[in-house]
Amino acid sequence: MYNFRMKLRAILPLGLILFLLASCAPKKAAPTPDLQFQIDQAVAATLIAMPIPTQIPPPTPYPTPTAISLTGLFCEYQFCIGHPADVAFYDHLATLDVGTPSAYGNGFVYAYQIPSMIISLIWLQAPGATDPKFLLDTILDDQADVPAGSLEVKLIRGMNVVYVPITTSIAEVPSGSAAAWTCGDRVFAWKAYTQQADSASGLFSDAIGRFTCGQ
Repeated sequence: MYNFRMKLRAILPLGLILFLLASCAPKKAAPTPDLQFQIDQAVAATLIAMPIPTQIPPPTPYPTPTAISLTGLFCEYQFCIGHPADVAFYDHLATLDVGTPSAYGNGFVYAYQIPSMIISLIWLQAPGATDPKFLLDTILDDQADVPAGSLEVKLIRGMNVVYVPITTSIAEVPSGSAAAWTCGDRVFAWKAYTQQADSASGLFSDAIGRFTCGQ
């Protein structure tokens, strides 16, 4: 026991000296930061923080104005024709058979305003035809239409036109007129039934005045 105490007394001062020496030793200096690394980090942070410029929106397309008014104008099957603004043309062939509507080569459309007006328009592809009277005879109804004057032959805007006023057996629309003309490789025939005799000629003037066809 005595020897153990003696050894302990000898060890304790030595341990205390070692502890004091360790605490007084200079501390190891921290590594010097890499200056280039710090610069790169700062540049990257600046780029991330910069606002992204707003992309220029694409230009908005706007419809170009038409050269003529589309009010009261029917355009289909590569031709256009005028009509009263409060009516519209319907494809008569399509109402008879959905599978065989009007086309460029032949067609039949009509417009009506019960009980004061009915307008019909037919056309037929006939290359080389110069006299449209055969289609005028086609659109006139032998059972209902009677010519009320002599046949007029006119040259309207470069088109050969035949025109005739008519009376009808339809009590609601007893008057009217019919016309036919050539344009390109097609022949057109038009007919109107009206309540007043002078109304039909005005309808035809509006129709043929705005008529054009793809030639």
